[in-house]
Amino acid sequence: MLELKVEAPAKVNLHLEVLGLRADGFHELAMVMQTIDLVDGLQLWPTADGAISLSCDQPELPTDGSNLIVKAAELLRMRAGLPELGARIHLSKRIPVGAGLAGGSSDAAAALVGLNALWGLGFNDGELQVMAARLGSDVPFCLPGGTQLCFGRGERLEALACQQAATMALLLIKHAGTSVSTPWAYGRCREQRGRSYLAGEEAFERRRDALRRGSLVQALRQGGALPPLRNDLQAVVEPELASVREGLVLLRRLPGSLAVAMSGSGPSLFALFADFEQARSAQAGLTPELEAAGFASWACGLRPRGAMLVP
Repeated sequence: MLELKVEAPAKVNLHLEVLGLRADGFHELAMVMQTIDLVDGLQLWPTADGAISLSCDQPELPTDGSNLIVKAAELLRMRAGLPELGARIHLSKRIPVGAGLAGGSSDAAAALVGLNALWGLGFNDGELQVMAARLGSDVPFCLPGGTQLCFGRGERLEALACQQAATMALLLIKHAGTSVSTPWAYGRCREQRGRSYLAGEEAFERRRDALRRGSLVQALRQGGALPPLRNDLQAVVEPELASVREGLVLLRRLPGSLAVAMSGSGPSLFALFADFEQARSAQAGLTPELEAAGFASWACGLRPRGAMLVP
């Protein structure tokens, strides 16, 4: 029986700026996102019974119609007008759940890529992007991955040639007992910063252009020192969660780190390094303190692509 395998990498936010509220109720964002070498795996098999069945090596993860993988499969065959298509899908889960790393979104993107190939549907990248945007704000980015400027809800992408991506790496940590609700984080941001939100497309575009021309994007493109990383959600999550504050203190003490920040709505935190060996060395030296404080850790390279078929 035909089997396809697809990789679904996690992402981190190198920049997350909340610009204001959109007419649809979502927040207008200006971000730089980066895929990393922390990867879920999907295995796909066609079935003749028209069913979409999902299994996972983590039994606590829902595998019913609430899972974005199943939603992606159903959307794909609906758009194809072929409701009789079926598939059996197994998810090998490595990306922590509820961690601000877009694990569920990346899994959905991988399902779109894999099932498009498995079922021989022939949807092009643009068509998959439209479907991805219906599934979630981070799913469009997770299709191409790499280093991208992301605007709107996150669905408007501008590829960024990152000179440092080939060598740079990071140490990623997440507290085992902590998770953050993304709607809660954005709600707190609105409560605390809503009066200073920008309004209107012209104001939004000025901030987008400032990011395009700013020191972070120039450093990523040309090399050189990174500025402090901005995450507007970190500013509201950090005061609320002692584990986030503790993790940031640990990472900021590391010699050789280029920048430290929270990813997405958290609670995952990361420190960037010039290369993988430095990130791995930092992990080895910090592991006793991390484990004592309840943190899991990963040393990861940066990844130039998002969801992709495994040859």
